[in-house]
Amino acid sequence: MITGHCNCGSVRFNINADPAGVFVCHCSICRRSTGANGIAVVVVPNSAFTWAQGQDRIVKWTKPGSHWETWFCKTCGSRLPGQNDPERTFIPAGLLPGTGLGLKVRAHIWVGSKAEWDQIGDQGHQHSEAYSQGAA
Repeated sequence: MITGHCNCGSVRFNINADPAGVFVCHCSICRRSTGANGIAVVVVPNSAFTWAQGQDRIVKWTKPGSHWETWFCKTCGSRLPGQNDPERTFIPAGLLPGTGLGLKVRAHIWVGSKAEWDQIGDQGHQHSEAYSQGAA
């Protein structure tokens, strides 16, 4: 089991699966949400994800006029796991232990929207738009 938590530790969760890799989204919405080049996440089946504590500390924000949502800790502001799609949960990779998981970047998505200063330097497969299962 993998345990993760926000920066202040108020929100904690468990993953009972081995993530297949890290996916990095470079779209303008994720850049603005994080203030960085995007967001790095792992994706697991909903059945493999459980909250351990702090669900009352979670705030959700939905971008007006969009289906895009983000979740964060109302104490420290850390981005938190959320619904990737009806079957899967995404987890910001920075909330997981930094060693011992063997994770590598699997794919970069929305590369066609990345900032001009963003230099991708790993071997993750690059997708101009959304992730395509057959490509990586």
